[in-house]
Amino acid sequence: MASRPALTVQATLPREVVLPLRVAANGNIQAWQEAMIGAETQGLRLAEVRVNVGDRVRKGQLLAVFAAETVEADQAEAQARLAEALAHLEEAKANARRGRDLLAKGFISPQRLAEYETAESTAAARVEAQRAALALRRQRLEQTRVKAPDDGFISARSATVGAVPGAGEELFRLIRQGRLEWRAEVAAPDLARLKTGMVATVIPSGGEAVAGRVRMVAPTVDAQTRNGLVYVDLPDPGTVRAGMFARGEFEVGSARGLTLPLGAVVTKEGFSYVMRIGADGRVSQAKVTTGRRVGDLVEILGGLEASVRVVASGGAFLAEGDLVRVVEAAPATPAR
Repeated sequence: MASRPALTVQATLPREVVLPLRVAANGNIQAWQEAMIGAETQGLRLAEVRVNVGDRVRKGQLLAVFAAETVEADQAEAQARLAEALAHLEEAKANARRGRDLLAKGFISPQRLAEYETAESTAAARVEAQRAALALRRQRLEQTRVKAPDDGFISARSATVGAVPGAGEELFRLIRQGRLEWRAEVAAPDLARLKTGMVATVIPSGGEAVAGRVRMVAPTVDAQTRNGLVYVDLPDPGTVRAGMFARGEFEVGSARGLTLPLGAVVTKEGFSYVMRIGADGRVSQAKVTTGRRVGDLVEILGGLEASVRVVASGGAFLAEGDLVRVVEAAPATPAR
């Protein structure tokens, strides 16, 4: 009595195709540069805060305003002192001019003229001192208006209306130009394969993939992890946010490889197998070594010859020596 086939299967042959070479990595999304915007004055009350976290700002945009009554009073006082010093200077100049005329006529001594000229020089120095004091008051008045040092997004805010922060105390943090980057941790052996300008695909946790480009490869490797950092610019981050964890891949080239459909490879106890189809229609199990996976294809690095037919799918339901009825399958192509 003839044996009945255990299963009807499709058969396929290993196919050589061009597969991309990729380097996988994990890392965090960070700000390209983060600027701290602090208080430059001391002892003044915050009267107004005009931005919040997430706001996009432009360079020079007003972010916060300090109460400036005391600073304005100091400036007015410095202005008055400058006017007084200028009046004294004019008087000293007039005295010096008269002294020179009187000396020419013999009415005063040279020592007296020297006193007039010294008084003129002293008055001029006082004018310069008062001008410097007025410039300092004007600068302090300008510092009561906190402005953005660059375009970007406000990433943190600690400014509170009514607070009296000290000089240098942080008020805001700014992601400069809104630029984000992926700081990928790459194993040391793979660092040499990465170059500036290479394309990367970054997939944040729970988000959609975004395209990036390598800006810089770190010149050093961490002595503990043996990983090096690769900085990837994200020109269009979309929904990506600073602080997210992301995985990704770098395109480092392409190479030809022998492939099978993903369904033809069966995994058992940590090893990969395929079911070969013999000339008599019976199957035999072959252990294979797999490599890259692209779309619905898996690369076969060893354990199988290119001329051997294998079960395209359903191999997990077959045992060694089972008889199968074969239907040829169309060759698979890699998904982009």
